[in-house]
Amino acid sequence: MNIHSSEATTAEEAIAAQEALPPLTNEEATNVAMANTLLTPRFYTTDFDEMDAIDVTPVRPAWDKLIAQMKSDPNKGHFKKNEDWDSIDWDGMEPRLKAEFIDFLISSCTAEFSGCVLYKEMKRRGSNEDITTLFQLMARDEARHAGFINDALREAGIAVNLGFLTQAKKYTYFRPKFIYYATYLSEKIGYARYITIYRHLEANPHHRFHPIFKWFREWCNDEFSHGEAFALLMKTDPALTESRVNKMWIKFFLTAVYSTMWVRDHQRPAFHEALGVDPAWYGQEVFRKTSEISKQVFPMTLDIDHPRWVPRLDAMQRANEQIAVGRKQGGIGGWAKRMLGSAKAGFAFVSLLAIPAVGNAVPDNPRLEPAY
Repeated sequence: MNIHSSEATTAEEAIAAQEALPPLTNEEATNVAMANTLLTPRFYTTDFDEMDAIDVTPVRPAWDKLIAQMKSDPNKGHFKKNEDWDSIDWDGMEPRLKAEFIDFLISSCTAEFSGCVLYKEMKRRGSNEDITTLFQLMARDEARHAGFINDALREAGIAVNLGFLTQAKKYTYFRPKFIYYATYLSEKIGYARYITIYRHLEANPHHRFHPIFKWFREWCNDEFSHGEAFALLMKTDPALTESRVNKMWIKFFLTAVYSTMWVRDHQRPAFHEALGVDPAWYGQEVFRKTSEISKQVFPMTLDIDHPRWVPRLDAMQRANEQIAVGRKQGGIGGWAKRMLGSAKAGFAFVSLLAIPAVGNAVPDNPRLEPAY
């Protein structure tokens, strides 16, 4: 008898539970998930031997506490439909909102599953019990999240073929330290995004147009604990956050993650209108939360109140729109538009990088608890 993915104790069990469900026509959804652009979630690989050599002794007390918390599995059984799951009229949903919401779900499913694949591979390749235990637990959580999103998509008559993605999606190699920076930010910004939406809809339930948002509080707490794990991993080697070169890399990743989120969210105006959220307000609110949290391990935050910050983000958004128009147009004229849009986006990004960062003193103990 197959278990539900929410009850799975390993990533493998959660994936198997999804694959055991009746098949759906999911080619379009899987093709969206397969896309590789600057704005779509990617699958990563890294130097697993270097990861396996990590010694968590410098952060042992905080590490053991976090692992014990994750092993207690407070969200087991949470990510499945229950009596709080409202019926959704997918056919009656406003067409543009439906398209943008499905795109949001597919993108979210792909992002969650990309984390699952990376963590599962780290667990499989390693022999360091501290490291393999952590990644097994995180892979379990991400697989549950991806399965839950797929359950929501199935109501719309589609699903992402997770097993196919594992085999066919292009993988991008990142050095371990880049995995730390990017994944830490991904998990923490995920927490900030989910909890901001959850609190907004808690105060404005008439904007909750789909029941999946009711599950965001526990979901974001999983994201938070995963980010805590990467904060501790970075604390095992002071050079990862204190050397001059790595400080430059941290600033680069902060800028890249924030600007990518801004551009991606502005591609879904109907989705944010239905939520009753202005994308610009939402972006800045998420950046503030993420910046405050990231002080636990990063020696700087971005100056998101600088006069150039929002205008340069908007310039990147306009450049992305030009690139999309050129891609759709095709031919020499379309190519020229794409190249010009890419140049504008590059200039805007460099201008964002040139904004001076705001330094902060990193605490000795980086551990935090969800506070929003």
